[in-house]
Amino acid sequence: MGSRRYDSRTTIFSPEGRLYQVEYALESISHAGTAIGIMVEDGIVLAAERKVTSTLLEQDTSIEKLYKLSDKITVAVAGLTADAEILINTARVHAQEYLKSYNEEIPVEILVRRLSDIKQGYTQHGGLRPFGVSFIYAGYDDRFGFQLYTSNPSGNYTGWKAISVGANTSAAQTLLQMDYKDEMSVDEAIELALKTLSKTTDNSSLTYDRLEFATIKKNKDSGKIYQKIYKPAEIKELLVKTKIVKDDDEDTEMKL
Repeated sequence: MGSRRYDSRTTIFSPEGRLYQVEYALESISHAGTAIGIMVEDGIVLAAERKVTSTLLEQDTSIEKLYKLSDKITVAVAGLTADAEILINTARVHAQEYLKSYNEEIPVEILVRRLSDIKQGYTQHGGLRPFGVSFIYAGYDDRFGFQLYTSNPSGNYTGWKAISVGANTSAAQTLLQMDYKDEMSVDEAIELALKTLSKTTDNSSLTYDRLEFATIKKNKDSGKIYQKIYKPAEIKELLVKTKIVKDDDEDTEMKL
């Protein structure tokens, strides 16, 4: 009952020094589909579990969890998709304005900081509510190489080697801490991301239609950065390759 005196405004602290509206936004994110980011020496892997699936859904065009912000930055989303899209559009505008002004891609941390400043502003002014979304930013710039950040509704952002946000994040983070190694390759990071999601999903098994997946790699010869958001058929192949799900042909042979 005591919180009700202080939770109707984002600008009022409780006697315990808490901002309840920000905490409620974080609680909302904890019910969203899990998103995982893993950074290794030669790339970054992003994997995210969808909450909304249907046999009537057009899988190739329906995007809920992963978005490209620029030619070198991709973001994974956990929380309210509508809130995320507002911030994503803003980020894309910032990225293009920087490219226009300086003739180079925006550094990853500068873009993360700009979006975090916007999020923080929504916790300081009356008549506004915090954005109910957390991001995992994966990107590359020439100064710091590959980088992985998260930001939450309070406006805080932090850098990570491996991180999860959304539902079951504590269990996912424990698995990542146990199995992550600095010398991992991108292929090993892909396997770790998929296995972590398969063990923390709220469903009986992890299926390709409940998953979105992306990688960022650097071509060793040309130095060009390649971002790839996988299509459903490619995600299905990854799940079979990592033995998280069985191949349809194998199932048919077992039945015979």
